[in-house]
Amino acid sequence: MPVTDVDPVNSRLSLRSQAAATFVFLEVFSCEGGIQSYVKDVLRAYLRQPDPPVADVFLLRDGPNCGNPLEGSALRFHYLDSPVVQVGRVRLVMALALHLWQQRPQQVICGHVLLAPLVYQLCRLLGLPHTVMTYGKEVWFPLPPRDQQALQRASAIWCISRYSRDLACAANDLSPEQMHLLPCVVDGTVFTPGPPAAEWVQQYGLQGCKVLMTVARLWAGDIYKGVDVTIRALPAIAATIPTVKYLVIGRGDDQPRLAQLAQDLGVADRVVFAGFVPTAQLPDHYRLANAYVMPSQEGFGIVYLEAMACGIPVLAGDADGSADPLQNGRLGWRVPHRDPEAVARACIEILKGEDPRCRGDWLRQETLTHFSPEALAAQLNQLLQSPKLTTEGSQAAKLQ
Repeated sequence: MPVTDVDPVNSRLSLRSQAAATFVFLEVFSCEGGIQSYVKDVLRAYLRQPDPPVADVFLLRDGPNCGNPLEGSALRFHYLDSPVVQVGRVRLVMALALHLWQQRPQQVICGHVLLAPLVYQLCRLLGLPHTVMTYGKEVWFPLPPRDQQALQRASAIWCISRYSRDLACAANDLSPEQMHLLPCVVDGTVFTPGPPAAEWVQQYGLQGCKVLMTVARLWAGDIYKGVDVTIRALPAIAATIPTVKYLVIGRGDDQPRLAQLAQDLGVADRVVFAGFVPTAQLPDHYRLANAYVMPSQEGFGIVYLEAMACGIPVLAGDADGSADPLQNGRLGWRVPHRDPEAVARACIEILKGEDPRCRGDWLRQETLTHFSPEALAAQLNQLLQSPKLTTEGSQAAKLQ
């Protein structure tokens, strides 16, 4: 049964069930997003270990009714959510401090840089090593001194791509020796190739069309996703591929601007705004596409993996974390992310289908070889077993 931590006494654990690791996250199950999806994959990877030792998971903004599918496993969940934000934070501090003092876990994994100062201070006082998980742009720029210190004193920092690693090191004076790659993955049993579903083809008016697709938040603050760039590329693409349409999956306050841009360029009839699509329906939507197009600046870009696992060729930006899922362009097209002409040329090549990178079966095989849940479990197990994160990290924490 999950532990709620409302009563600190309930969080006392016997030495027999002492946890080998403790995870601390902002929120995982009460909302959907790229970070939440990645964290769930990491937790599932932990459970893929042979006879995984008990681990505790502290959740600041998740409550007991968050729909957690991992309850009843070797993970013990501590829900700290409160209608009053400050109350939730106090709960986390008290419950986590008591847990670390009583249990002295071998490793403490901080799931977000916003929690890093708290985790660092508690671990420093108790002589425990701590690891910080990072995802992308939250560590690409100089952080406040207390956040930088929490990263600099970490035994290890996990990052999802080489690009994110390099930016984080440069911006926050981090040692490359601290950094360890733990990339995103895709479930090949969920994202599979297949013919387009007739109901969706009809609903979106895609009969007889060559379909470009993007899955992204349409927020005014996220224009780096490149939906506007792809819309600007459509007139040139349509001149060569007259049946082209652009399916945009996602919602947000930037949609009116994007719709007006399509109207101004005379391609409004080629752009289909599908709105929000539940995760369970995403594989069917990928199968509608002839190309997945997102000239963006991503920390990694799990959507590229999802598309390629479905056998769909992809286009990404050429100066971001997509270099990892696209294997430096071996598996897809990488173009300047704000260049509509470059996007148009690449889309035309993809839609013609003559390039070897359009072979769906090969794309899927190469993607799953490197970015499967099994691969993530092996990488995570190696990181958790690293002596540097236990003995050396513990000694370093005691000295600081």
